[in-house]
Amino acid sequence: MGSSLTRAAQWTSSGKLELTPMNESLLKEVLRFVERFSSRHPQEAEHVFDEPLRWSTTLVASDFKTDYDISDSDVQSHEKDSEGRPLLQLSPPTVYVRSFSQLSKLVHLADDKKLEEVQACLQENRDPVVKILGPSFASILEKHDAHTDVRSLEDKVKEEDQDTVKLFLLLQNMDNQLLNKCLKEIDGRVGLDPGAVKNEVELLKRLCSGGEKRVLKSVRYTSDYVFSNGCRAPPWRQALNEICYLVIEPCDTETLYITCSTAGVFLNGGIKQEGEESGYERASDTFEDLGTLLKSTSPHFAENTSEQDFAVQELPSTQKIQHVESVDAEEQGQPQRSHEQQEKNVHEKGRQQQALNKAGGEKKYEPCPRWKNLGLVSPCGEAEEKKLSKSSGEETSGEIQKKKLGAGAKGKMKADFSVSSLPGRQSSQKIKTPAGSVPVDPFSESSAESEEEEEQPERRPESNTDLPPEYWQIQKLVKYLKVGDQTATGLTLCAVMDFNLMQETCQLAIRDVGGLEVLINLLDTDEVKCKIGSLKILRKISHNVQIRRAIVDMGGLQSIMKILDSPVKDLKALAAETIANVARFHRARRTVRRYGGIKKLVKLLDCVPNLATLTANQEKDVEVARCGALALWSCSKSTKNKEAIRKAGGIFLLGRLLKSRHENMLIPVVGTLQECASEESYRIAIQTEGMIKDLVQNLRSDNDELQMHCASAIFKCAEDKQTRDLVRTYTGLQPLVSLLSKADNKQLLASATGAIWKCSISMENVAKFQEYKALETLVGLLTDQPEEVLVNVVGAVGEFAQIPANKATIRKCGGIRSLVNLLTGTNQALLVNVTKAVGACATDMDNMAIIDQLDGVRLVWSLLKNPSADVQSSAAWALCPCIKNAKPLIHIMGSDDETLQEAAAGCVRNIRLLALENVKAVLFY
Repeated sequence: MGSSLTRAAQWTSSGKLELTPMNESLLKEVLRFVERFSSRHPQEAEHVFDEPLRWSTTLVASDFKTDYDISDSDVQSHEKDSEGRPLLQLSPPTVYVRSFSQLSKLVHLADDKKLEEVQACLQENRDPVVKILGPSFASILEKHDAHTDVRSLEDKVKEEDQDTVKLFLLLQNMDNQLLNKCLKEIDGRVGLDPGAVKNEVELLKRLCSGGEKRVLKSVRYTSDYVFSNGCRAPPWRQALNEICYLVIEPCDTETLYITCSTAGVFLNGGIKQEGEESGYERASDTFEDLGTLLKSTSPHFAENTSEQDFAVQELPSTQKIQHVESVDAEEQGQPQRSHEQQEKNVHEKGRQQQALNKAGGEKKYEPCPRWKNLGLVSPCGEAEEKKLSKSSGEETSGEIQKKKLGAGAKGKMKADFSVSSLPGRQSSQKIKTPAGSVPVDPFSESSAESEEEEEQPERRPESNTDLPPEYWQIQKLVKYLKVGDQTATGLTLCAVMDFNLMQETCQLAIRDVGGLEVLINLLDTDEVKCKIGSLKILRKISHNVQIRRAIVDMGGLQSIMKILDSPVKDLKALAAETIANVARFHRARRTVRRYGGIKKLVKLLDCVPNLATLTANQEKDVEVARCGALALWSCSKSTKNKEAIRKAGGIFLLGRLLKSRHENMLIPVVGTLQECASEESYRIAIQTEGMIKDLVQNLRSDNDELQMHCASAIFKCAEDKQTRDLVRTYTGLQPLVSLLSKADNKQLLASATGAIWKCSISMENVAKFQEYKALETLVGLLTDQPEEVLVNVVGAVGEFAQIPANKATIRKCGGIRSLVNLLTGTNQALLVNVTKAVGACATDMDNMAIIDQLDGVRLVWSLLKNPSADVQSSAAWALCPCIKNAKPLIHIMGSDDETLQEAAAGCVRNIRLLALENVKAVLFY
């Protein structure tokens, strides 16, 4: 919030924050920090700002509820500072805020306008840290040797100003986190360069021809002059990383004026020719390439580029890939060979392919991977094909297999292409940087989600003799699948399904002989039986990591999503279940969203599952909805997909399915809800739509998986007090305690303890938990548990310890020793909760004696040099009761027993030396 706003944030000339992904990311981090501040740092949240933060707000008097004095349109908080000034004051449209506590409350009241409020606050308070801490503290954030300044400043400040120092450390840590996040985002970007832009423009110009079938009307640069670095933008604009400016005229929308920069492409204010200074302002979001921008603005372009998928392959080209030409030339001079002969020589071809790859020419610019997927090869560059794996059984590049159904077929299959036959459709989907060293995933998303499935090496037999007979049998069947008519195709599909397709050898046998391409092509026919057979096979083999990646690389996910519009319910159910298996990595999930799959999957949820009796047709509807929920569950691991599900109306439909009586329906529905509950909009909807009652009811199920997802959803939603009260109202606390008996199921235990922890924030719930003997059970779980369970258990014990009677219970059950033992761990979230629990227990003299005996005070003190500011703050608060209750040492020094006096004095001396040593260490860090 200090130097991050000046160094990393992007401002307009008028002093406003630009609408860029970087700024949006910064705003979200600041919002998250403010929202959590009061709950994580209650003492620092009460600190009164040196000057109030003031800005023009969208809130009005009616938005404020309790804790405020409302007079007409003016609002004042009940809380006031030492001079009697309200900590929050609203005089429309200006609001004045003097503490983080009130700032957190205001942000909560803003509801869906939270981000706008944070943006307005930062825009009108360019130096918020100066107003919060005062000039002397805030200036330290601008210096590199901040810790030295903190040490010298902390020696000078009075004891009552120590809270200011703690608040300063928290803000400094937040500022560093913001800067580090920005640096990571910048490092993770795949920037454009003049050569890549030029190649894309040439590809677009080729789409301007074709008469009535053309995709674009015209594409032109605003300047014909090209600088030596390949840029066309003026030098003063090149300093801002801009490359060139384009004027593109689509067939269905108005003319687009586009800026191409190293950070991406975006619409500008209307630069029609060189020299116009008024049009450089950004007028849209930033896209990673021209194709993505055009697809988002021109439906005609998005629709027709996919239709030219293979037609462009027939265009003449004299600059084909060198090693591909060599392979094709060799094959053209040979007689036709049988499938068996091709299969025997496939490994030799792989070695030839690798040798030719090594002999390739120098690296040139390549078009964007999305254009490669359209089959368009730039005439001014070479594509680099991935080397064939030694164990791969795929047929060589350039072989196109066409499958035709018999005369009775209603339609024809489209051309069957192998993965390597299309330029750019490489199985790894990785390109090289200009340095030619670091692989970059061109499909990486700007969201925070991580790749669940890393590239995994295949576990293959060392020789063909190690392969089981099923491998060769399936390969023969796939060959029949390629050349058979309609009847033979149906019979062959049935024969393939007779094998154990969950076995990896059988899965890879289908892929190695080119069976995936055939199965995907079958989805584009008009034969329902063939589609059903193909989907049943794809549904099973897509459990394999390599298989599902290959399906996405071939564009098979788009074909599967088209089936979601089919009137045949069996087809829709199979397609949705296959998507559920494939969409387990982020590129697949993004493909589902970009091609409209989220809306289609949400539509599948529209059924009435809780009727007493269902007709056969209604049962199919329920099965379709179940499969749709499975697919949404997989897709919901992406933040952007969660928002897409919400916008498509998925929350209401999921809430209706939550009333189903069938566990196989409830598991994916609750799984999706608990996954989405990480977003505040979903938590509010779960509370307001009455879903808490259904979640509590399903906690009593006998299905461990369903119980786990219900508890996890409550865990995420119980941050809100109203949700905690609803769980108690619907008698959900007792089922949560009963789940603690299932200690062998660690995932269920983690969810249950997490829900208990969050519910115990309300003291009314703690009183109920005491009736069910929950504390005794929780203390027993403080040992021999994974960290994800311990974090929740200790958090709950810390909340229970706020009640004096429970402190004795914790001691009697042996909980003090267990808590002290956990102080030696390294998990920061666990340390925050442990120090809080130890501090709460230390207010009891008997507990303090045990803590002192176990050397707990030293362990807590040592955490002051932990790199985490949260751990430091929690440890500092825990030390307060420890030091306070150690005062009897002073009284012992006045004893008549000289030996006792000497021992007490030595103890005090050692504590003082230890304190000085650790203070120096903390200030150094």
